[in-house]
Amino acid sequence: MAKRDYYEALGVSRSAVDGELKVAFRKLAMQYHPDRNPGDANAEAQFKEINEAYEILKDPNKRSAYDRYGHAAFEQGGAPGGPGFGNDFSDFMTDIFDTFFGDTRGNARQRGGNSGGRERGADMRYNLEISLEDAFNGKAETLEIPSAMSCEACSGSGAKAGSKPRQCPTCGGAGRVRAQQGFFAIERTCPTCDGRGQIIEDPCDACSGAGRVTRTRTLSVNIPPGVEDGTRIRLAGEGEAGLRGGPAGDLYIFLSVRPHDLYQRDGADLFCRVPISMVTAALGGEFDVPTVGGQEVRVQVPAGTQTGKQFRLRSKGMPVLRSRDFGDLYIQVVVETPQNLTRRQKELLTEFDEMSSHDTHPESMGFLARVKDFFEGLGGTT
Repeated sequence: MAKRDYYEALGVSRSAVDGELKVAFRKLAMQYHPDRNPGDANAEAQFKEINEAYEILKDPNKRSAYDRYGHAAFEQGGAPGGPGFGNDFSDFMTDIFDTFFGDTRGNARQRGGNSGGRERGADMRYNLEISLEDAFNGKAETLEIPSAMSCEACSGSGAKAGSKPRQCPTCGGAGRVRAQQGFFAIERTCPTCDGRGQIIEDPCDACSGAGRVTRTRTLSVNIPPGVEDGTRIRLAGEGEAGLRGGPAGDLYIFLSVRPHDLYQRDGADLFCRVPISMVTAALGGEFDVPTVGGQEVRVQVPAGTQTGKQFRLRSKGMPVLRSRDFGDLYIQVVVETPQNLTRRQKELLTEFDEMSSHDTHPESMGFLARVKDFFEGLGGTT
């Protein structure tokens, strides 16, 4: 019995849009659903028919094939025997296959025949630790890196000197083989050449046909001023050599900056904690602090300086990468409490404490006054 037209089965016109198809399908599906028509063979057949129709028409590619070839587009073996289809229909179905899986023929040529079995080498990573001074000044670093290099004996071809690879007889150099299944052409990697498109009958003794050997090589890399922890430097073409003369991969150098004894870094800014004596903090004074660039800068300490006071030295920090600018250096002072006092020193400090007033210790006196007010307030509420 001939199948009914899919559009007729759903009760829509051939120009129906997706929304119209969905509405028509839902309406009919509810009407003929087996749960609503138990034991009704006709309703079950109608339900299967509208499901099949909707599955085809809701898909743009399948709908296009149905509009062009009708039910024959989805019947196994229907195209070759049907009038007027021939190779045109086979090519059409191949186009649909390529839409889903990519241009397999073109990809195969890229992987195999046109590339001569060559494969790009892998990218490499090298971890390099540098000092903060190196990050400030920049430097040229020499690296010893073991990696795969192009075989000199065969010039990377993989074939022994005097011979050369030949085209794979199974895939004709494409690297892929095709199998026709009905209207669909399925591609897979050529089992003879393993997708390379060529076979090496007489492999090179030095590299065993790979076209590359492992060696330790010396590279020089320039580290620019201002690099930070985690900076990545890419050296194009310095990774592993490709197979059988293929292009080399890239080398990525990941930098880490060692912690410094004096400075903590935040971007281009540097921070340093400097202890000062109680006398310097009280009377004022000065001290010298080195910069990471090797200079010395004098810092003036005003009288009455407290712990935590921060001094900003402009443009004395780290250079900004790929810029002429510099960050700042922040000096934070810490007032050091004297230890191991002599008897006379203790007497002097005691005498000084007895002479202290609100003016000499404004913060502590102010705090004590607030504490007194606090307890008086508690007493007033009881």
